[in-house]
Amino acid sequence: MALDRLHQHHQAADGLTNLFTKANHDLSVVQYRLEKEFQQIYPDSANPMKLALRIKKIRDDISTLKEQCRKVLMAKQDVIDKARTVLVGNRNMLRKMQASMGKPFVSDDDDPAFVQFKQITEEWTTQVQSKIGEDGQEDAESSDVNKLLFSAVVQE
Repeated sequence: MALDRLHQHHQAADGLTNLFTKANHDLSVVQYRLEKEFQQIYPDSANPMKLALRIKKIRDDISTLKEQCRKVLMAKQDVIDKARTVLVGNRNMLRKMQASMGKPFVSDDDDPAFVQFKQITEEWTTQVQSKIGEDGQEDAESSDVNKLLFSAVVQE
C-alpha cells in the first residue's frame, strides 16, 4: 500500500517535471521566433529585445558603479582624515620646535599651502553636509564628517 502511494507520488512529480520541461521548451521557441522577427523588422539599434537587454545591463552597471562610488567616497574621506591628522600634527610639532628655538613661525593665514588645504577640506565637508541636508537625514551628530559621509546616498 505504501509502495503504491510512493509510485503515485513519483508519477505526479514526473508529470509536473514533464510539464515544466515542455513549458520551458515552448518559451525558448517563442523567444527564438521573437528574436528572428525583431531582427527582420528593426535595425540593430532599435531592436526592442536588445534594448531591453541593454537596459538590464545598464541597471546592473549602475548598481556596481554606485557601490564603487561609495568605496571611492569612503577612501577619499579616509585620505582627508589622515591628511588632516598628520599635516596638522606635523605643523603643530614644527611650531613647537620653532618656538623652542626662538624662531618666528608663519601664521595659518599667511601660509598659502595651509590655507589651500583648509579650503579643500572645508569644501569637502560642505559637499557632504549639503548632500545630507538634501536627504533630510541631518541629525545632532552631523558635525562628524565620517558619519555624514556614510549616510550620504549616491543618487541613481
